[in-house]
Amino acid sequence: MAAPKSVTFGVIVGNRGFFPSHLAKTGREEIIAAIEKAGHKAVVLSGEESTHGAVETYDEALRCAELFKKHREEIDGIIVTLPNFGEERGIVDAIRLAGLNVPVLVQATPDRTANMTIAFRRDSFCGKMSLSNNLMQYGIPYSLTALHTVDPATDKFQADLAWFAAVARIVRGLKNLRIGAIGARPAAFNTVRYSERIYEGHGITVDTIDLSEILGRINRMTDNDDSAQAKLAAIKKYVTTSGIPDAALLKMAKLGAVIDTWMTQNHITISAIQCWTSLEEYFGVVPCTIMSMMSEDLIPSACEVDVPGTLSMHMLALASGTPSALLDWNNNYGDDPDKAVCFHCSNLPKHFFKEVKMDYQAIIAGTVGIENTFGTCVGQVKAGAMSYAATRPTTGAAWCAAIPGMVILPTIRWRRLAARAWWRYRSCSRC
Repeated sequence: MAAPKSVTFGVIVGNRGFFPSHLAKTGREEIIAAIEKAGHKAVVLSGEESTHGAVETYDEALRCAELFKKHREEIDGIIVTLPNFGEERGIVDAIRLAGLNVPVLVQATPDRTANMTIAFRRDSFCGKMSLSNNLMQYGIPYSLTALHTVDPATDKFQADLAWFAAVARIVRGLKNLRIGAIGARPAAFNTVRYSERIYEGHGITVDTIDLSEILGRINRMTDNDDSAQAKLAAIKKYVTTSGIPDAALLKMAKLGAVIDTWMTQNHITISAIQCWTSLEEYFGVVPCTIMSMMSEDLIPSACEVDVPGTLSMHMLALASGTPSALLDWNNNYGDDPDKAVCFHCSNLPKHFFKEVKMDYQAIIAGTVGIENTFGTCVGQVKAGAMSYAATRPTTGAAWCAAIPGMVILPTIRWRRLAARAWWRYRSCSRC
């Protein structure tokens, strides 16, 4: 699986005249080096555009804002670095004037106790508190590094950068997002209810299509349809299909081809699909493999028209750069209070499995018959570390994604993991 996508940061270097301004010069160099080491890009004033490429005066704030506006489509987040106290007014003015509406991270470089003379004193944490106060006053959301001060050249700051890059990818990935809701919410699944109007107020559109339209388009499709045959070949390449009836495989292929076409025509990024038990009773397959293939390609798809669920999956995939899945956080694991059993029926992406094959859905088969439930992905999940977002605490469900280079834990040490939640993007009320 590819590494998480690199991002571009707008960088604002703070400076305040009665502190050593040479620290702004070296601080600019250090933050750029740290960003480039992490594989990201920096957009920052040069030494010709402002004193040491920093922002202190209103004129410099204007120049910084104009630079950021020129790179509006590239910049995913803003990093404010304080090599010394910094002039908070110039910094917040630059952010406001740029009008990018992207996440902001504030970093302050620590003083060295052996070098606290007038020529080298930074006082950066005090400046960070003042800047945070001004960001609050201006109504600008921001995030902080894990430590109150951190050297840009350290691994600790690289960890901050990795986290903030994930936040930036999530925020960009949610802008003007279009979610496909395929079918109606099953009556028994009140837990997946949501408000389209609230989503629209945050720039997220839900585009709906009735399940009858999907099935009607499938009914009009010939067995030799090019898109259906291409999807059939992709299914057989994706997962072992030994023992699965050809008729069921062709149904899955047609279902996948119709959904792909509808999503492309309507510029849909992610989807949530009605399943239990309409597709099984009235079409004769489960959509699990089709959904698994989408999630494997970082196009998450959730069951039972669970729009909040697929949105959570999308956020995790954006953060980690790896496939995400919706899992039921089912049961205890013996008497261990720090472990749990996670299970699904299952449309998990292939990325999660040790080995995977297509089979029938054993739970639904008891109601509608084995012959109507082929298409699920069966296998044991690989062991490893994971990130998760639990957005329906009353249901015991969890949405899980692999941390880059790792995979999900089948037995979750949830207390320890809960402390590692991704989501720290907020306004700080403590400063």
